[in-house]
Amino acid sequence: MQDKQTRVEAVMKLAPVIPVVIIDEARHAVPMARALVAGGIRAIEVTLRTQAALDAIRAIAAEVEGAVVGVGTVLSGHDLAAAERAGARFAVSPGAAPGLLDAADDSALPLLPGVATASEAMILLERGYRHLKFFPAVPAGGVKLLGAWASPLPQLRFCPTGGIGLANAPDFLALPNVLCVGGSWLVPPERLAAGDWAGIEQLAREASMLRRPHA
Repeated sequence: MQDKQTRVEAVMKLAPVIPVVIIDEARHAVPMARALVAGGIRAIEVTLRTQAALDAIRAIAAEVEGAVVGVGTVLSGHDLAAAERAGARFAVSPGAAPGLLDAADDSALPLLPGVATASEAMILLERGYRHLKFFPAVPAGGVKLLGAWASPLPQLRFCPTGGIGLANAPDFLALPNVLCVGGSWLVPPERLAAGDWAGIEQLAREASMLRRPHA
């Protein structure tokens, strides 16, 4: 577990933002990932919400130098295994179901599990997790809730995701228990569909310049 937590921490420290990508056409994966890397964003979470997701992960892992591709919306051990075969280097889940955690114990793929309450965070702390996703960040309580956890749960570091954009990302990144944020604003569906790689690169560049005082 310690090795996998170290690997998750390394991913979280690559850049201030991990883009959360929903990709409908696998052919867009490589130019999209190259645009993100060119803009300074190396860790990329491709969510398992479309049929193209695993093919996209496979293509990015094989063809995009500098990219660290991960898989999001992981709900089961089957998802973990499929993502690992596709070449994913980390996994992210919206929650922390017992079956998924058991599968993660047996998987080489490091997991960033999601929590929305202090009790959920404490359960994962007992299982050896030190790095968690706070989801859905804004609806669940936002900066105030996550900041309130810093003192009683000082061992934990978070990647808040859900309702975060360029405007409010600095508020989360200023928290002592936040290493990075997750967000979909770096790869808007309309830019992805249009093949606007220059526009995505610019969004990535803006995100990569966000300040992280505690990372």
